[in-house]
Amino acid sequence: MTGTVQGVGFRPFVFQLATELQLRGWVRNSSHGVEIEVEGSDESCQGFVDRLRSNSPPQATIRKLDVFPTEVLGEREFTIRSSEGGKELTPIEILPDIATCNACRAELFDPGNRRFEYPFINCVHCGPRYSIIHDTPYDRCRATMREFTMCDSCLAEYEDPMNRRFHAQPNACSDCGPKVDYQDRDGVSQGPSENALILAANAIGEGKIVAIKGLGGFHLFADAGNEVAVRLLRQRKQREAKPFALMYPSLSAISKDCHLSDLESALLDSPAAPIVLLCRRFTSNLPSDIAPESPYLGVMLPSTPLHHLLMQLLGCPVIATSGNLTEEPICIDNEEARRRLGQIANGFLMHDRPIQRAVDDSVVCVVAGREMMLRRSRGYAPKPIEIRQALPSVLALGGDLKNTIALTNNGRAFVSQHVGDLSNACAHDTFDRNRREFPLLFRSEPTATAVDLHPDYHSAI
Repeated sequence: MTGTVQGVGFRPFVFQLATELQLRGWVRNSSHGVEIEVEGSDESCQGFVDRLRSNSPPQATIRKLDVFPTEVLGEREFTIRSSEGGKELTPIEILPDIATCNACRAELFDPGNRRFEYPFINCVHCGPRYSIIHDTPYDRCRATMREFTMCDSCLAEYEDPMNRRFHAQPNACSDCGPKVDYQDRDGVSQGPSENALILAANAIGEGKIVAIKGLGGFHLFADAGNEVAVRLLRQRKQREAKPFALMYPSLSAISKDCHLSDLESALLDSPAAPIVLLCRRFTSNLPSDIAPESPYLGVMLPSTPLHHLLMQLLGCPVIATSGNLTEEPICIDNEEARRRLGQIANGFLMHDRPIQRAVDDSVVCVVAGREMMLRRSRGYAPKPIEIRQALPSVLALGGDLKNTIALTNNGRAFVSQHVGDLSNACAHDTFDRNRREFPLLFRSEPTATAVDLHPDYHSAI
């Protein structure tokens, strides 16, 4: 079985379905998707296949399901086997990073839950994926979470097929998982981890600029209602006129500054949680310097538990622009952020979960009642785009401005996250890494490379 079937709770779904239908056998991740063997009556086996097709987990997509008879092995129960590796060149789909689900959000703000106010809460239905994965099949040992050993409570959840954290690879809690730290420009911690978000929120409220490490990189946060802070951020970031993105605590808060349709609301609150361009209300009191001479504001809701906690403390819209100088890619490493953002930010809200690759915010708008993608990145990339015909595997390296790359294979195009303009050395390094990594990550050997032959294009290697 191929498709988006790893990192989405597919194996526990299969386990529960097989148990309900009293089937025996096993399921496992493999280097090309998911493999299942079931033994039972013809009626139960057919019902199993039918429900696989019609009732998969919310984030799962089955693209190909091959069913064939096999020798009965006399399995006594249904089990979940360890993943099978392998280097065969069979393309596999990798899930994008997913915004915090409703169940995790409820636990995050529940004083009785053991993960109350833990900034890295997640389950199989939400959390980091593409930004933390090293290799496939998608397991903890092939992700940046391999640096954190689960405590007994987290391990029990991870190994329980009836738990929604079964094989949730970033699973952790405050006892065993990543931690936050608020630091000054010199990297000196300003207090214990449990006070880090309060210190960051206080600094933003005082008109300071804070670099905050999120899911796919750093943002620069500033109070959107503070005209002096907005101007200072423009000056330090060397961004003369381009609009800043805003993060709001809720849809109701957004509606006070922007016109909001049902579709726009749905996009903002979707698992992708992109930036959505909205028409600004004339009654909005936000400084004009946020989006000079533009009738639109680019807004988003919190997409990670850390951002949910921070926005609850702030209770007002903030600038949440990419953590970089103009035209550079976003920072993902703590030391890199201190070096590149030290002249912009007054403080740094760091965490110690490594980011494997930079994934900036996606940007969409609604045109004629339909979603239009302007920048495809967090929440969308690298989910494949269906194409009309099967094509050979071709690696397309894109142009110099707003660069992305793509890899075609068997009726799909795997499109990378937004990279940026390649005239910048840091952006070119990210491009070069994507170029080398994509065929390996998706297990597809290109038969050709497509480039624009413009003599000045850095992408024409």
